[in-house]
This record gives sequence, structure tokens and C-alpha cells, in this order.
Amino acid sequence: MSSKILIIGACGQIGTELTAKLREMHGTENVIASDINTRNLDLVNSGPFEIIDAKNYNAIKDCCKTYSIDTVYLMAALLSATGEKYPMEAWDLNMNSLFHVLNLAKESTIKKVYWPSSIAVFGPTTPRENTPQHTICEPTTVYGITKQVGERWCEYYHKKYGVDVRSLRYPGIISHKAMPGGGTTDYAVEIYHEAIKNESYECFLSEDTSLPMMFMEDAIKATIDLMEAPSEHLSIRSSYNLSAISFTPKEIYDSIKKHMPHFKINYRPDFRQAIADSWPSSIDDSVARNDWNWQHRFDLDAMTSEMLKELKKKYNS
Repeated sequence: MSSKILIIGACGQIGTELTAKLREMHGTENVIASDINTRNLDLVNSGPFEIIDAKNYNAIKDCCKTYSIDTVYLMAALLSATGEKYPMEAWDLNMNSLFHVLNLAKESTIKKVYWPSSIAVFGPTTPRENTPQHTICEPTTVYGITKQVGERWCEYYHKKYGVDVRSLRYPGIISHKAMPGGGTTDYAVEIYHEAIKNESYECFLSEDTSLPMMFMEDAIKATIDLMEAPSEHLSIRSSYNLSAISFTPKEIYDSIKKHMPHFKINYRPDFRQAIADSWPSSIDDSVARNDWNWQHRFDLDAMTSEMLKELKKKYNS
């Protein structure tokens, strides 16, 4: 029997592409997409879709029972930059939605949970280079605080109640399909769009700010690889470090210039610079590579080629 999957927050940047990939793997009717809004019409019209507020426990439970759901991917969240503007809303959404899903698994309504964490769990006291799996986590953003606390609850529910919950600490995610959703690493998506549209970009981070990044295709692959790994192979039930590439705005600019010699950039750091400065510049994800054989595929230049190729199609169509 194929798994019956519910994706909460399916219209977001990662949820959009995760839904498509899981439907390709498991069959469209076996993957139920849900979100609080219906603006992403391509996704809404591509298969089963339910309007669900991630803060509404009964709505999630009813959907799980209606469709005999066994696996939930909880992708709904207020991200770092948006969370700083609306701290109480970020806490409410990011924490209560997680409790709802963990409690459904505790009650055996569902069998398996995926919940994403982030490099935002780290802070200025964390080692910045090759940040280890187990290290100091003193986040300075509301988003990071919710992710750090969420990791502890995931591990608690696994140890106390046997909940099969799995998680990855995502770096910045770069995609040509969905627009960014209020994160500090969003410059690395915006820069490609502006390169195609205007041949110039004003960057909200300084040119030498190095951050861990990942092409969306690798992020989706990592998520599914982790969820398909045998439970006994997993040594981390808080959240796995995950890494692919690290680069600065200057390095991504230089990569784009190889294709677009006239491309220009200027730097005007804003409040997001302080957030970026509190995060690692590179991540040690050797535990993930050892436990479930994680391997990334895209380096910076390969990602740039793919982004520019696909966005040219989008803007020239």
C-alpha cells in the first residue's frame, strides 16, 4: 500500500516543490496538499487540496481521518525576517502547529512526522565555521527560538512516546519555481530574478556575508531521503545538520557575471544583516552523511546555470 501523505503549508517555497515530487512518487491522489490560502493556483488545481489553518488542531485531525493519512509534512511557518516583525504570531504558528502534529502521532492518528528546522537555531556564540551537529544553540531571532524549542520537543516526543519524527536544519534554499517567503537568505533567490529582469540588484546583505545555501532540488532530495531512511539508522531525532554549499553575495554575483557580463550589484545592508551575522558561515553535516548517506548534487555554478536558464524561460514566455 502506498503512503497517504498530508502536506501542511503546501503553498510555501519548499512545500510547493515537495508536493510535486511526492505526488510523482506516490501518486497524485495519495498526497493531500493544504494551506490557509489558495493563491498558488497551479498547486491548488494539481490534485487534492484542503484549506487548513495549521493552528487548528481539529481541522488537521479531521483531514487526517478523512483521507486515512499516515504521514504529515508540517511545512507551515513564519520565517526569520517576517517573524521579527510579528513575534507573537511567529511563536503561535510555529509552536502550536508542531504540537498539533506531534500529538496526532502520539495518539497514533498518524505514524510519521516531518518538521523542518533551520540554521536559525544557531547564534553568535555558535562556532561559525563547520558548525557541528551538537553545539551551542543560542538563537537571537524569534524564528530561531521557535526552531530550537521545536527540536527539543521533537526529541522529547520520540523518547517519551515513540513518535517517529524526523527533521532537517535547512540552510538557505534557492528555487526558480516559488518566490521567497520572508527569510534572511532570500537575497540569493531575488538576485537571479533581478538579474534577468533588470540586470541589476540591490543586496540587503554585505558583499562578504557567507551563509550556508542549497539548491531546492537538493533540499527536496534530502527531505525525502531522510523520510525513507530506516528508523534504526537515525541517531538524531532533534534535527540533522544539512549542508551543500556556502557563498557570499559577491561570489554569487561573480557566478552570474559569467553568464551576464553587464550585471551590476550594490550593497545596502538592512536589519537582516544582524540576523545573518548571527548564523554560521558553513555547516558540518557529517552525521547526516553517515547515518543515511546524504549527498548534495549542485555547486554554486551549476545552480546559477539552472536558475538563469529556468528564469529566462519564465520571463520570456
